[in-house]
Amino acid sequence: MNHRIIGFLAVVALVCGASAASAQRVGSPQASPVEGAAAVVPPGYVIGAADVLSIVFWRDKEMSGDVTVRPDGKISLPLLNEIAAAGITPEELRVRLVEAAGKFVEDPDVTVIVKEIHSRAVFITGNVAKPGSYPLTNDMTVLQLIAVAGGLQEYADKKNIVVNRTENGRQQFHSFNYKDVVSRKRTTDNIVLKPGDIVVVP
Repeated sequence: MNHRIIGFLAVVALVCGASAASAQRVGSPQASPVEGAAAVVPPGYVIGAADVLSIVFWRDKEMSGDVTVRPDGKISLPLLNEIAAAGITPEELRVRLVEAAGKFVEDPDVTVIVKEIHSRAVFITGNVAKPGSYPLTNDMTVLQLIAVAGGLQEYADKKNIVVNRTENGRQQFHSFNYKDVVSRKRTTDNIVLKPGDIVVVP
């Protein structure tokens, strides 16, 4: 009986020891060098001013860190100084960082993580409950923006809402008839918004 008890205790000790070792490995700094959650990056996303990025140089913590894209479209990093980031994708920025770091570090391994997106925004003004700017992190239609903005006010001109869009330096105007969209008569008016669009509710 004593031998059985000793054997059982030995098995328990081994299991507990293995569990503790496993927990130590998971919780160790080597488990994941990246801290903080990444943002949901929409299709076609390019980096813009005010976006927050996490730049991770593996094995070079001194060069790593969170950076905010400045209004001039550049970021600042130790040793590399200023790097242009706006207007390109995170992958294109990664390649650019690898090229720049290659002058100082042998075989640099870089990861670019988008943590916060502030450059993609749409605007709504006029007779809505909460006019202002709203982040565009996912696809959003005109009707959805109106809902997010608290809905139309009592005296809003529901038939003559306009979406003001600038593309390639040219202004475009898209009509939006709220009543027809809601009644499913002109669903084509309910376009998907793009960054910088301004919805005007007279």
